[in-house]
Amino acid sequence: MSILVYAESWEGKFKKSTFEAASYANQLAKDLNTDTIAVSLGNIDESELLKLGEYGVSKIFSYSNITKSDNKNSSIVLANHAKESKAIIFSNTFSAKMIAPRLSAKLKAGLLSNVISKILNSNNFTFQRQAFSSKAIETVTVNTEKVIITVSPNAFEVKTNPTNCEITTNDENFENQFSIIGSETNSGKISLSEAEIVISAGRGLKGPENWGMIEELAELLNAATACSKPVSDIGWRPHSEHVGQTGKAVAPNLYVAVGISGAIQHLAGVNSSKVMVAINTDPEAAFFKAADYGVIGDAFDVVPKLIEEIKKIKN
Repeated sequence: MSILVYAESWEGKFKKSTFEAASYANQLAKDLNTDTIAVSLGNIDESELLKLGEYGVSKIFSYSNITKSDNKNSSIVLANHAKESKAIIFSNTFSAKMIAPRLSAKLKAGLLSNVISKILNSNNFTFQRQAFSSKAIETVTVNTEKVIITVSPNAFEVKTNPTNCEITTNDENFENQFSIIGSETNSGKISLSEAEIVISAGRGLKGPENWGMIEELAELLNAATACSKPVSDIGWRPHSEHVGQTGKAVAPNLYVAVGISGAIQHLAGVNSSKVMVAINTDPEAAFFKAADYGVIGDAFDVVPKLIEEIKKIKN
């Protein structure tokens, strides 16, 4: 009984979150004394697929004619390959949230999202996961024959384990279930879902013309940029940068909130961050109660000084 990992790609490339899922799957496979296999969807060249072998994947099944947005066909293909698998591992992405529940129903398998621990008990599949918008940690035992796991981003270290990797390609044409009429991608250089540092800003910046200093700070720190819901609703920033309960949930090592009051809906999407820093003029801002560090001051004074000091250190 192998461990199956869904190797999600973006524009033909794997990102850190995919390698996190593969690393996790390989650790699980070692615990259960079995091997790790992967399913990849979309047109990906062989050199990219072989990167999975660096993280313990011994066999890859590549389907070039299925997109990850095709949830129905994606779940069918994964279900076929999961017949001999004890566990199916996803990174906790939007695609996983669409495909994993379908797969769970097909396989009659227990589904755990936001898992943050390796297997605690291999006899009855006990894991820990984040619950209640990451406000609590839940210990769960799965009693089904198979288990589906979505791994919380940045919860596990990417660990290499070079393995001889066999690739099986499939060019079968699948019936399209939908047509894509448009798409929006994050304008930042670094993906929010896998960023180790996120610089986020809210209405305290007073207008989109002031975002230059946020982008400059992010570039200096090799960070992703983000925003609060009101900012994306107004149109100051794209919706792809909206973090919070109704946007993207992030779990970076460092989250810096500039001019964000800290509504509970926003905190629900960011409180998995390991360290949070709040910069706000209002000493009563709710974010200060959640933050590890707080700076009471005007963003237009604090951020430029911060940029200046970082440049000095880098020089």
